[in-house]
Amino acid sequence: KDEFIAAADKKQNPLQRVINTLADIYNQILPAIVTAGLLMGINNILTNSGIFYKTQSLIEVFPQWASVADMINIIANTAFVFLPALIGWSAVKRFGGSEILGVVLGLILVHPDLLNAWAYGEALAGDGIPTWNLFGVEINKIGYQGQVLPVLFASWILAKLEIGLRKRVIDSLQLLVVAPIALLVTGVLTFIIIGPITFVIGNFITDGLVAVFDSYALIGGLVYGAIYAPLVITGMHHTFLAV
Repeated sequence: KDEFIAAADKKQNPLQRVINTLADIYNQILPAIVTAGLLMGINNILTNSGIFYKTQSLIEVFPQWASVADMINIIANTAFVFLPALIGWSAVKRFGGSEILGVVLGLILVHPDLLNAWAYGEALAGDGIPTWNLFGVEINKIGYQGQVLPVLFASWILAKLEIGLRKRVIDSLQLLVVAPIALLVTGVLTFIIIGPITFVIGNFITDGLVAVFDSYALIGGLVYGAIYAPLVITGMHHTFLAV
C-alpha cells in the first residue's frame, strides 16, 4: 500500500499531492466525524425550542429527558473536543510513523492544563493568557481544541523524526530513545513555532474576510462562499464560527 501511495504521489503535482494526503488523513476519521454530527443533530432536536413546541424545547416540557440529552451531547462532542488526537493518529500513520505517538501528540495539544482554545477570547478580555517563560521568551499556554493545522504540521514532523531516529538508534535502545525524543522535540516545536504561526494564519484570514465584509458585503459573501469548502478540508473554517 505504501509503495502504491508513493508511486501515485510521484505522478501528481504539489497541489494534488496535498489534497490527496488530506483526503487520506480525513478518510480514516470520517466515521467518527459523521457519527458525531448525527448525534449532535439528535441533541439539537431535544434541546432547541421551536421544533416540537413554539417557545420551549422538548427537555423543558419533559425534564426527564434532560439527562439523556446531556449524555448524547457528551458522546457527540468527544470527537470534536479531541479532534487533534484523531487527526494525529491518522496523519502520523499516513506519514509513516507510529499511530500511537500521533494519538499522544494530539492529546498533548488539548491537555486540560492548557487554556481551552474556545476560552481564548474571554481570557484575553479578562485575566490574560497564561504563559510559559522559556529563558526569557513568553510562550502562550493555550490548547488547540477543534483545530487542524497545528496537529497536521506537527504530525509530519513527528513522523519524520521517528523514522530518522529509528534508522540511527540500535534496536535495544529504540523504546527508550526514539519516542521520548520525537515527542519532546515535536511538542516543544509545536508550542513555540507551529501553534503560534497557524494561530496567526487563522486570525489573518478571519480579519481579512471581516474587513472585506465591512467594506464590500457582496464581494465578501462571494469570497466566503468560494473559500469555505477548501477551509473545511484544512479545518480552518472553525476560525469563522465566532464571526
